[in-house]
Amino acid sequence: MSVVKKSPWILHYDGTSCNGCDIEVLACLTPLYDVERFGIINTGNPKHADILLITGSVNEQNIPVVKQLYEQMPDPKAVVAVGICATSGGIFAECYNVVGGVGKVIPVDVYVPGCAARPESIIDGVVKALDILEVKRKKR
Repeated sequence: MSVVKKSPWILHYDGTSCNGCDIEVLACLTPLYDVERFGIINTGNPKHADILLITGSVNEQNIPVVKQLYEQMPDPKAVVAVGICATSGGIFAECYNVVGGVGKVIPVDVYVPGCAARPESIIDGVVKALDILEVKRKKR
């Protein structure tokens, strides 16, 4: 019996950042890198998303938003933290309202380092998240 697989959909959320990683995420969608060749589609609806791609650090104001986006996503789901700000708070870590990286608020499956993270690294992180999603689907 064959298993029907759907194309993974990504929800991108920008926390507190300089927008450098956001520009690199957008570069992934251009014909040069073309993340859609893996069947990956960018969506704006968390109820359709399989992967939550987060750039920037988490502050006191966006904690509820990040949690709500994560909770609205159907299981199985994966979270990819892109850039040093999303992994640890980066240059904003010492700011009065920044709590740190995304991992302090929701579970993160893949960390993509860099300031700003290169498109190749982002695509590699998303492909690793696809493997994690497959493992999570088999466990269900």
